[in-house]
Amino acid sequence: MSVESLFPRLEPLLPKVQKPIQYVGGELNSTVKDWDEATVRWALMYPDAYEVGLPNQGVQILYEILNELPETLAERTYAVWPDLEALMRSEGVPQFTVDGHRPVRAFDVLGVSFATELGYTNLLTALDLAGIPLEAADRTDEDPIVLAGGHAAFNPEPIADFLDAAVLGDGEQIAIAISEVLREWKAEGSPGGRDELLMRLASTGGVYVPKFYDVEYHPDGRIMRVVPNRDGVPTRVFKHTVMDLDEWPYPKKPLVPLAETVHERFSVEIFRGCTRGCRFCQAGMITRPVRERSITTIGDMVEAGIKESGFSEVGLLSLSSADHSEIADVTRGLADRYEGSQVGLSLPSTRVDAFNIDLANELSRNGRRSGLTFAPEGGSERMRKVINKMVTEEDLIRTVTTAYSNGWRQVKLYFMCGLPTEEDVDVLGIADLAKKVIKAGREATGSRDIRCTVSIGGFVPKPHTPFQWAAQGDHETVDRRLRALRDALRSDKEYGRAIGYRYHDGKPSIVEGLLSRGDRRVGRVIRAVWEDGGRFDGWSEHFSFERWMAAAERALADVPVDVDWYTTRERDEHEVLPWDHLDAGLDREWLWQDWQDAVNNVEVEDCRWTPCYDCGVCPTMGTEIQIGPTGRKLLPLTVI
Repeated sequence: MSVESLFPRLEPLLPKVQKPIQYVGGELNSTVKDWDEATVRWALMYPDAYEVGLPNQGVQILYEILNELPETLAERTYAVWPDLEALMRSEGVPQFTVDGHRPVRAFDVLGVSFATELGYTNLLTALDLAGIPLEAADRTDEDPIVLAGGHAAFNPEPIADFLDAAVLGDGEQIAIAISEVLREWKAEGSPGGRDELLMRLASTGGVYVPKFYDVEYHPDGRIMRVVPNRDGVPTRVFKHTVMDLDEWPYPKKPLVPLAETVHERFSVEIFRGCTRGCRFCQAGMITRPVRERSITTIGDMVEAGIKESGFSEVGLLSLSSADHSEIADVTRGLADRYEGSQVGLSLPSTRVDAFNIDLANELSRNGRRSGLTFAPEGGSERMRKVINKMVTEEDLIRTVTTAYSNGWRQVKLYFMCGLPTEEDVDVLGIADLAKKVIKAGREATGSRDIRCTVSIGGFVPKPHTPFQWAAQGDHETVDRRLRALRDALRSDKEYGRAIGYRYHDGKPSIVEGLLSRGDRRVGRVIRAVWEDGGRFDGWSEHFSFERWMAAAERALADVPVDVDWYTTRERDEHEVLPWDHLDAGLDREWLWQDWQDAVNNVEVEDCRWTPCYDCGVCPTMGTEIQIGPTGRKLLPLTVI
């Protein structure tokens, strides 16, 4: 049966809300396929506002790949702001896609990409607006399969009750495989209903179906074990890894937003994975091994993306873009190709010890010279050893001096507060470092027109990292240290006015910590927060720490755990962690040893350039590190 557009019912509501343009669709390169010609239909959701969700690379890639399949269609949906949510409820308009404005409940799969755990309440809003039961156990064959992916899906247990399934790792190939399983099941007449479909997905070992696993607890609240509850379900679920990125040069036709978004550029992922070994960094751990795109594929993607989108800025993305083994040739080749045009290049992520002025000059050759951001992360040499961020004070001073000497006047330094073993002196060391940066810049340039912004984020221990066992710092201690740092910066008459200071208080980090390392019992907290009005928890103006704490106290009253148990408690080596049955490829013993190395201030080298140190990814996943140099050059096209 054809599904009609909801837009005639939605349109009268739009003049009554802020930013109505974000709900109308029709962006350049968007796709609306014929409903009746598709066998498998996906609604892809980024659980945040349009302005945050539209630029998301993961959703854009899957959207394009799925729509290239002949019997498959994919449309997008985003979280609606509370003003439209209220109108939709009063007028009976369900959650809709922005492409065809079709009801989300009519699709076969609702695929949700979680970059952060703070989007969980927005998922519940979307499910409720769509008319899909919040609990997976209450869904019927008329409801879509609710499928989670993204970095937060590496521990989906806090939202296990709301999910039918989750996938770990790269989505390109598994999305196609899931579509094929769906197509075959439908062609057979949908035997056994959604339960049979989920069983077919789970039996592959590449899709996690929470309801097929039982969690047993010790009397003190710790997990005893997680075990399959039916035959044919694997005891462990493995992540997916795309090994040849050149075979997947997406997005080819990037979406061009109608409304202002957080990133107004065409982004090319130049490599995936990182082996620097920063112990706090979940992204670096779960995306191993490093897989580089070739210089020629990068050039082809940039050329096609600019042509298809009209964007004038190209972002070369990765976890540490300057680490690409041929980054000098990439940037020089692209700068040559687009010299004299309006096209600018940027590296959104640059390590202190990978920056050089030749690279910076290539990026600014067309006259664009934006601020530079570096992330020492730790305020003292000792803290940087703890987190394995092998950047010395001398490295930082040399790098920023080079930047200031070559025309930059503004640098941003990013640090974290609340790191394991941290003491007051480590945080106050950030002030000393910032003053030395300003002093070095003034001496190098002979000018006092030098600025430095210090930005502080709260540390949250993440699954599948060496810090997954660590106690999270309580918010009172974090806030006290942040206030002391603020005072140390502002009280200095010589340097204080040249140093900007931005920080997030410790309370949101506690909630993120609860969600990142939680188990299935945390699901009742999420639901209680949502029922109490929780929405857009990643936005400071909507976040309420008091709401989360009150909900947790009510929801966890009958179990021997609380917020502190999930956050500020250190785990021992043998405790079963909620995600131990979900395999990111990392050897658990290696992670534990790296945690011990952290406590003892022992650094570990990057295995791209040194012998393997047995993290386990390559043998477990049957993969390998893929880096250049290839010896190929990016041949310039006709000068634009």
